[in-house]
Amino acid sequence: MPEKEYILTYEGLTKLEEELEYLKTTKKKEVAERIKEARGFGDLSENSEYDDAKNEQAEVEARIVEIEAMLRGAKVVADEDVDLKTVGVGNKVKVLDVAENEEIEYTIVGSTEVDVMNNKISNESPMGMALMGKKKGQVVKVEAPMGEIEFKILKIEK
Repeated sequence: MPEKEYILTYEGLTKLEEELEYLKTTKKKEVAERIKEARGFGDLSENSEYDDAKNEQAEVEARIVEIEAMLRGAKVVADEDVDLKTVGVGNKVKVLDVAENEEIEYTIVGSTEVDVMNNKISNESPMGMALMGKKKGQVVKVEAPMGEIEFKILKIEK
């Protein structure tokens, strides 16, 4: 069965590689040290520090497996492949909320790079899907919980 494809920008790829390196080196050692210390507290059946450390160890290992799968299935969108004529992954898109007359800028990224606080939205989100493949000047409609919202594409850049 083929692995899932993860669309990433170069920045997203770098962040995943850095996180993986941190988890495999620094974090695993920290957790192993916590487990070692917790064992010294005696009876493991009633040792919450030990249980917490073992749970953290499992979370770290699961995240390592998850990142490794993402990297195996990574499809990196290179800067030279980012088109300025139509919206795609890697683009910054300035849109106008037609009803509110408010300009908003989004960066379109793969689903693993979403950062709502920094307006990085997924190409798989309702807004991302509405914008994908569209050109400057086009109006897109996005279904939101409170109804349909119209956005006009003002600018597409890298």
